[in-house]
Amino acid sequence: MARVTGQARPAQSLLSIGQVLAKLTPEFADLSPSKLRFLEEQGLVSPSRTPSGYRKYAPGDLERLRLILTMQRDRYLPLKVIGDYLADLDRGLSPLLPGQAGPSVPGILATGRRFTREDLVREAGATPQLLSDAVTALLIPAADVFGEDALHVLASLVDLQSRGIEPRHLRALRAAVEREAGLIESAVAPLVRRRDAASRAKAAEAAHDIARSLDVVRSQLLRAAIERLA
Repeated sequence: MARVTGQARPAQSLLSIGQVLAKLTPEFADLSPSKLRFLEEQGLVSPSRTPSGYRKYAPGDLERLRLILTMQRDRYLPLKVIGDYLADLDRGLSPLLPGQAGPSVPGILATGRRFTREDLVREAGATPQLLSDAVTALLIPAADVFGEDALHVLASLVDLQSRGIEPRHLRALRAAVEREAGLIESAVAPLVRRRDAASRAKAAEAAHDIARSLDVVRSQLLRAAIERLA
């Protein structure tokens, strides 16, 4: 699913692979030149080429990459689903984000808000102690600046705390996630051991697919348990 770029891009606005990595790796630590090339091979992004064959990325390509990487990281979406979503955007449609009930807001996904510790506590309606407890329980990574994923977790912890569930009570949940990560690691190990860029990219894609399937199974088991309680 390659995009057609109808107009020449001003040379001064174009970025090399190295410049793209410099802008995106602070948000996506596992990004590499091979992954950028793999995303191009899959038709998700179409950088222009210099006469010498070097890839050059326009600002729109950079935002498109940020959107793709965010959907992979935060929504565990396979590239096929992301590709279909981008194809609809390229046709001028306003598709729903996969798994989202309301209108899509790609601008929010593309930029992503960042919060200081104080901002995060205020936005989530939490207390500094709750954030500290969440970090101690490994539910939120320790950091000076937090993303929207931390905001969503902390806001959920505020609700749980109001119902008598503290971060320390969720250590078993964290342990279960680590066990699931171990299952995923074992499943993709044959691809990871090959060490070539294509195999590693396929391993990352497979890991996201497995995580989505585990989410479905976990959600169904939890719903069944709640129904038994009722």
